[in-house]
Amino acid sequence: MEKILHFIDGEEVASINGETFLSENPATGETIAEVASGQAEDVDKAVQSADKAFKEWSKVPPAERGKLLYKLADKLLEKREEFARAESLDSGKTFQANLHIDVPFCADFFRYYAGAADKLRTPVPNNEYGTHRYAVREPYGVIGAIAPWNFPLVMATLKLSAALACGNTVVMKMAEQTPATVTMLAKLFIEVGFPRGVFNVVHGFGNTAGQALVHHPKIKKIAFTGSSAVGKILGEQTGRMTKPALLEMGGKSANIIFADADIDFAVNGALQASLGNNGQFCLAASRILVEESILPKFTEALVEKARKIKLGDPFDTTTNCGPIISQKQFERVSNYVEIGKNESAKLLTGGKRPDHLDQGYYLEPTVFGEMNPNMRIWNEEIFGPVVGITPFKTEAEAIELANQCEYGLGAYFWTKDLDRSYRVANAMDSGLVFVNMPAYMTPIMPAGIRNLSGTGQNFGLEALENYTKLKGVYVNYSGKIFPWLT
Repeated sequence: MEKILHFIDGEEVASINGETFLSENPATGETIAEVASGQAEDVDKAVQSADKAFKEWSKVPPAERGKLLYKLADKLLEKREEFARAESLDSGKTFQANLHIDVPFCADFFRYYAGAADKLRTPVPNNEYGTHRYAVREPYGVIGAIAPWNFPLVMATLKLSAALACGNTVVMKMAEQTPATVTMLAKLFIEVGFPRGVFNVVHGFGNTAGQALVHHPKIKKIAFTGSSAVGKILGEQTGRMTKPALLEMGGKSANIIFADADIDFAVNGALQASLGNNGQFCLAASRILVEESILPKFTEALVEKARKIKLGDPFDTTTNCGPIISQKQFERVSNYVEIGKNESAKLLTGGKRPDHLDQGYYLEPTVFGEMNPNMRIWNEEIFGPVVGITPFKTEAEAIELANQCEYGLGAYFWTKDLDRSYRVANAMDSGLVFVNMPAYMTPIMPAGIRNLSGTGQNFGLEALENYTKLKGVYVNYSGKIFPWLT
């Protein structure tokens, strides 16, 4: 059985008290690794290392930091099969998706922020004679990063790439369900030449390692991705400490299908936008709003294709979806299926374990009809392969229904009407809007986070603002000051 240790100050180390926990393969339920379980003293050791490294790393010229990030991207692609395999064993995501999408996606982000490292810009106001005013952006120091299990390598990369480019150092706690690839990534940092302590990893649980990270006085900012329930707690805690926090939390995206849309195109896109990665992503479009005139035709096509989604071995090239991440999450999602039934939503397909898969945490893609805003399955993030269909009559009603939600991460709609595409996009109360497409992320495009989905902004040059603090400087070279004392 593999042993996964913390990575602190450039070395793999066991927990100070020797505690461990077991990690399993969700496709089989088998234990695959024994993982070091971090406590406050392990977090402190990692933070001290990062704090020491920050003093030198923050002085490295931005272009030189960028060169190391470029090297990291190249090395990651060089080892893409190794990373893709580990991620599949750890998370149940398909090997093909990891190999051809996630690992290259991470390399793209490291490269983008490598190039962005020396492109921080600040406003320069006009100055009258005798005075020079200017602003600078500075790194915070040690960033405490907490990343989820649904896209382990990707979520770690999104935080690391921008934070390190700006001159911060990072201590990361990965979700306990998926510890493998973040440790592998940390080893690559040393291999390509990053100084020891720039990136440290402490494994463990939220109530121990996570809490110690949040409350450590040398952690200058928290970057969190996870559930809204946990994010709100962290937001309250960091608020009391006046410690800034970047919070990316849940979502409950709407997907509007207008009658003028290409139905086959929209069906394929709606399935990808809702059931990709088993619906285990915050941008999952689990509320499908369909114009009444095409409701029967669209519903029939969606259900028929949902039944063709192939569940199975993540290493089988014909598999569309692997398992749900864990027994706990499987039970949670299955409970929402029962909630939907009890709320009188109409179960159209799925909702049970496939007959041919008796091991692992597999659940058939599940589609409900007759879902409405009074139901829990409409309002609560399920984070699993469950979607619901709701009819609407007018564009105004569709917009109202789409925005009838506490979250604000993503929104989708399908139409051939160019005027409508701009009109509806402007009306969506969401940080991201996808028109005639499922979610597609690129590092060059900023993404807002709003409402119950969190705070801050992701991607683009705008993300650099998450990891820098602003300073205004006034320089008087006139030899005079305001004559307050005479």
